[in-house]
Amino acid sequence: MEERVLSKKKNGMAALFGILLLFVISVAGIVAGSITIAGSKGLALAMGIVMLVAGILLVIVSCVLCGGLKVLKPQEALVLTLFGRYVGTLKEDGFYFVNPFCTSVNPAAKTKLSQSGDVSAPAPLMTITNSSVSTNVEAGSNKISLKIMTLNNNKQKINDCLGNPIEIGIAVTWKVVDTAKAVFNVDNYKEFLSLQCDSALRDIVRIYPYDVAPNVDTTGDGIADEGSLRGSSEIVAEKIRGEIQKRVAGAGIEVVEARITYLAYAPEIAAVMLQRQQASAIIDARKMIVDGAVGMVEMALERLSENHTVELDEERKAAMVSNLLVVLCGNRDAQPIVNSGSLY
Repeated sequence: MEERVLSKKKNGMAALFGILLLFVISVAGIVAGSITIAGSKGLALAMGIVMLVAGILLVIVSCVLCGGLKVLKPQEALVLTLFGRYVGTLKEDGFYFVNPFCTSVNPAAKTKLSQSGDVSAPAPLMTITNSSVSTNVEAGSNKISLKIMTLNNNKQKINDCLGNPIEIGIAVTWKVVDTAKAVFNVDNYKEFLSLQCDSALRDIVRIYPYDVAPNVDTTGDGIADEGSLRGSSEIVAEKIRGEIQKRVAGAGIEVVEARITYLAYAPEIAAVMLQRQQASAIIDARKMIVDGAVGMVEMALERLSENHTVELDEERKAAMVSNLLVVLCGNRDAQPIVNSGSLY
């Protein structure tokens, strides 16, 4: 289905004046016909009846023609069909007059996505909410918004490439670029976009680990790399955007951007993963403490040897090293012991 833009229908103001003139003529005919019928007989009576009927018919025609007047604001579109056949799309802002028997089509008019800037519609009488899509019972406008809108789907629980369950949420900015495809190629382009976002997110997240893991290939080149959901968020977001765009191109939708808005381990393993991170941090801290302690002991022995402050044999040096390492690497403050006797 190819989109056809109707750009030569901006004659709404002239049509409005014509309809008003026709309405005035019809009212005048009804009044004149009523007066003629009231006080006439024979031919004059017949003329009065004709004028009255003509005036009534002109009123009906005027009301029907009013249905062809269409007003569009900037970044709005209207898809028109005539007896089931696609006529074209009004996309430019202005005052239009079209065939009054044309009907506007928008199967997603009743659907509101979470945090999306749809075309304004009357307040709903009742809202039925399911996942991230809420459907209004009261019908809204059939105009299609061409603005950039935001879809913020609910958080999903997905297993990463290592099998760890994580919770992740994304925000997708999108817009309609082909109204014919959006209306006729899919049943409801808003629900279609929401479902494809969920599916694409699952496919991409399964490629990456939550954090950097050894021997994991996230690029598909057969070489282990350091890609991860936490550390490569920009790359992951671009892959998610590309995957969504590939899926919704047939619906006339352009995905402008996709961003990760929430990322965390699932509650059932969050405590264990926190302990693992704490253990890793403790090990790294211990390594740093030991390296520093060894350096300080070496420096102390070198300074004592250079200044000939104390002459120590190998056994005394080993004892001194042991004591210094215990003091420097211990978790608690050292308790000094004063030795009043001889070192030997």
